[in-house]
Amino acid sequence: MRLFTRRTPRAEPSPIVVTALELARGEQVLSFAVDDITGAHVVATTYAIAVVTPDGQRTSRRRWLSVSTGVWDPDTATLTVTWADGADQALWSMRDQATLLPETVRERVQASVVLSARLNLGDRRSGRVAIRQDFANGELIPQTILGQSTYPDDPEVQAHVRAALAHLKDQVGLPA
Repeated sequence: MRLFTRRTPRAEPSPIVVTALELARGEQVLSFAVDDITGAHVVATTYAIAVVTPDGQRTSRRRWLSVSTGVWDPDTATLTVTWADGADQALWSMRDQATLLPETVRERVQASVVLSARLNLGDRRSGRVAIRQDFANGELIPQTILGQSTYPDDPEVQAHVRAALAHLKDQVGLPA
């Protein structure tokens, strides 16, 4: 009976990529993949998701609480990330790679959500409010994400958002 099994060593990004990440104290690389289209490294760390070009230039770095959703399409081997601030989606293709990046994105996004609530605003208007945690400093941050047909300057929407956020803040001990 064999007590120990030998595992394949975990792949690490190149030293050039790690240097470009400028990891904060205590921050670690969790997983990464190379985008088939651009050759850029997409790197998930304990605090953020970052993109580093093949020549070692960091083009973006966003905290996990900035990610609204991450969707993995196994048929096309594409990871699509939508951002909480409404910026254009990021799409990365990772065919024929052994990577845990899609699972890591899902875990980190879910872990950053402390509390959330859906907003039902009627007339095909929707949204959600959440209290999310910044992993770098532990700060709790209120967040509102509105659907496409929902306008933030609508007084009715503003009232619903204020009430829902006040409720969530109260539950986690943040000042209203």
